[in-house]
Amino acid sequence: MIGCNKEKKIFEAVIFDWDGTLADTRDAIVLSFQKLLGGLGCRVSDAYLEKQIGIGARNMLKNALATSKMSFNDKDIDKLMEEYKNYRVKLADQVELFNGVRDLLSSLFTKVKIGLATMSNRKIINIYLKKTGIRHFFDNVITADEVQLPKPDPQIFLECAMSLKCHPERCVVLEDSIYGIIAARKANMKCIAIPSGAYSVEKLRTENPDLIVFSINDKEKILNFVLRAN
Repeated sequence: MIGCNKEKKIFEAVIFDWDGTLADTRDAIVLSFQKLLGGLGCRVSDAYLEKQIGIGARNMLKNALATSKMSFNDKDIDKLMEEYKNYRVKLADQVELFNGVRDLLSSLFTKVKIGLATMSNRKIINIYLKKTGIRHFFDNVITADEVQLPKPDPQIFLECAMSLKCHPERCVVLEDSIYGIIAARKANMKCIAIPSGAYSVEKLRTENPDLIVFSINDKEKILNFVLRAN
């Protein structure tokens, strides 16, 4: 992968979210949580869970338990998170990349650095990347296991930019959630929003992304934005 060239390029790196941006994981996430929470007698709606995708499974779990007024401590959460990961792993075959993902990654490959910044856990994302065969496209992968603060905090994007050796203002983030858009803005990065997750175009627009595309398959618009000065 080529290095950063500040004189010729506006953007040096593209940072992708995973859940809802590159992969259609919504059903697997919701089903895994409902299995886990159901065993605890915790009842929340699918819509409630869908709207929280992006803040990390650990925080989703804490929020669901708190909503149901169920007490817990860190040791409880650690144990439950292992159960959640096992559910997700069992559902790996149900997760597919969105149409156009491989084509877009291939078009960006060697032209800019490519990072993955996901609030999924390392165990889960490693299995999915191996299953889909796209790990080689990414210069680095940052997961929920490497950060303390979830989106909308910018920590995960800043960590990813640092690992790519690129300044934040020279990075473009692709995201499907309002949490990701806010995090990108806080990180001083540009953001392309895609309504392929739980949020509509109208809802995403309220957070003022720099560009909205209707699908990650809209390759030309994305490439024109990212590579316009490359």
